Amino acid sequence: PYSVILLDEVEKAHPETFDILLQVLDDGRLTDGQGRTVDFRNVILVLTSNLGSQFLTDPLLSPEARRESVMGVVRSSFKPEFLNRLDEVVVFDALSRDDLAHIVDLQVRAFAARLSDRRITLEVTDAARQWLAERGFDPAYGARPLRRLVQREIGDRLARGLLSGDVRDGSTVTVGVDEAGQELTLG
Repeated sequence: PYSVILLDEVEKAHPETFDILLQVLDDGRLTDGQGRTVDFRNVILVLTSNLGSQFLTDPLLSPEARRESVMGVVRSSFKPEFLNRLDEVVVFDALSRDDLAHIVDLQVRAFAARLSDRRITLEVTDAARQWLAERGFDPAYGARPLRRLVQREIGDRLARGLLSGDVRDGSTVTVGVDEAGQELTLG
């Protein structure tokens, strides 16, 4: 079958996994312990890793030096016979402010869509979006903490407002930032 298989953070896999992947990458098939064979000839295998990600945010390195630093860590972590079977290693740039703003928009839109069943409209100010982008990004984890932050700072507080009756079906909730810039406000 034509498939895409994603192995996320492959560097954390058990070492024996790479022996299995060598067979898949070499022969285009996988044979299990009972002799059953799975055809991988029409499979796109995508492997992700965070190895060397600390170099991506180093402002003192040129783009070429960043890539070479990342590849040095990758080469020291994986056997040459494994790396030689990969068609390509793609090094992505660190997330920019525009990327983070776009991710915030996606998260807010997804959350607002969940509220549409209750006819609640969510309006998020630019200041609140910036607040979420700044606090929802961690160099070690990327933008993953952003979803939890949106849930905690907007979702959980909105749920409390619904339970207390402060927020009703059909209302509009505006998310802003307090004057000190420290907390989100819901109004």
